[in-house]
Amino acid sequence: MLLGTHSNAGKSLLATAFCRILARRGARVAPFKAQNMSNNAGVTPEGGEMGRAQIVQAEAAGIYPHTDMNPVLLKPEGNRRSQVVLNGRVAGHIDAANWLSMKARLWEEVTAAYDRLAARYDVIVLEGAGSPAEINLKAGDIVNLRMARHAGAPSLLVGDIDRGGVFAALAGTMLLLEAEERAQIKGFLINKFRGDPTLLGDGLSLLQAKAFGVPTLGIVPFVPDLRIANEDAVALDPGQRPLTAPRPDQLDLAVIHLPHVANFDEFDLLAAEPGVALRYVRRAEELGNPAAILLPGTKVTLSDLTWLRAQGLDQAIMAAHARGSAVVGICGGYQLLGRWLADPHGVEGPAGVVSPGLGLLPITTRFERQKQTHLASLERDGERLRGYEIHTGESILDEGAQPFGMIVERNGVSVAIPDGAVTEDGRVWGVYLHGIFENDRFRHRWLRQLGWRGEVVFTTTLRQAEYDRLADIVEDAVDWAAILRLLD
Repeated sequence: MLLGTHSNAGKSLLATAFCRILARRGARVAPFKAQNMSNNAGVTPEGGEMGRAQIVQAEAAGIYPHTDMNPVLLKPEGNRRSQVVLNGRVAGHIDAANWLSMKARLWEEVTAAYDRLAARYDVIVLEGAGSPAEINLKAGDIVNLRMARHAGAPSLLVGDIDRGGVFAALAGTMLLLEAEERAQIKGFLINKFRGDPTLLGDGLSLLQAKAFGVPTLGIVPFVPDLRIANEDAVALDPGQRPLTAPRPDQLDLAVIHLPHVANFDEFDLLAAEPGVALRYVRRAEELGNPAAILLPGTKVTLSDLTWLRAQGLDQAIMAAHARGSAVVGICGGYQLLGRWLADPHGVEGPAGVVSPGLGLLPITTRFERQKQTHLASLERDGERLRGYEIHTGESILDEGAQPFGMIVERNGVSVAIPDGAVTEDGRVWGVYLHGIFENDRFRHRWLRQLGWRGEVVFTTTLRQAEYDRLADIVEDAVDWAAILRLLD
């Protein structure tokens, strides 16, 4: 199991690397994270919803994702309330009041999921969450050392040296663990190191002496420009996502950074294209005149619509569009572009709320209790675009309005369902289909319509190359022989 001294220490990417390394060595390997808290989700071939991080790890391992790899997904909705996705399906909501009452049931579910997974694979790469030493949360832990004990998994503790204080974080974590918990920690991994690792020599010796004899089994370098999805929106910080104006020779794409942004990796492949500058915008004065404005998915559309207006971004988007910017919305972003949003059942807040949208697309969205989760194919102009759907809203087009395309397949079953909307000039469009920009021909054609003239990047080639690049770096940086001995 890979544990961290804190969130965003790099556990998910290291788990991805471990899956790739083991798969390349011929092992049948699968990822597992008992409980994930993230609005970055995806859909399995069976139509179940699970965290994107484990979907990425499964792809790195060369296998299809399954909800057994992430049996509990908590999707934050604000006000300390989260939607619970259990074994791929919505199972209600939790807050501070009912979390303790649910944990016994969830523990049974996560251990059953792990046992099913372990019966099918040679090696399971487990990932923890946050820190195992949060003393106020340890009693309800179902994802860190308690899960490692159930699995009989040796644990490695990951510290992020790029943030500073890595020695204190590693030693302090060990100090806060009980003796039997410390015995589960078999090694440290120092992550995101910039510089010469030999300079850490004395520090590593002192760390081992003060941290109960646990050795450091690897110093993983900082990997710039890695095109592998991060787990959650914590990665959307100014150090990783540019907010400044692009160069004159770059195509400027602006993503509205909504407070409850979901599936923010939607646009990573746009950013990977040479000559494209993708930036995230939080304030109206940052927007400028981009070639296109992108509104991503959101877990709470109505709340983010209120935020959009409070920031003045609604008017900024309208003004930029009037000056020539194209506007695109995906899922919740598509809903925001419509004329009206209605919540008769109180799915997102008080029942009966009706709010005007931005009015750029001729649709009315009605939020429903039943969530739609599908792997899907959309047909547009004779081209089949593959992606996935995760939404609770249904958007109805005004009479005579043009759908963006037709959903022709859901979870392997042929259907014929209009999806999305597009204006007559094609400058504003939206769809429910996540992953639409992962379709290479479509992505390149859309960029060229905006004036892009760069060299193309292909999705499958890029992803597989990035998995191998990450695996090569990690395999070279850690004592892999020692780690393999832990698996014996």
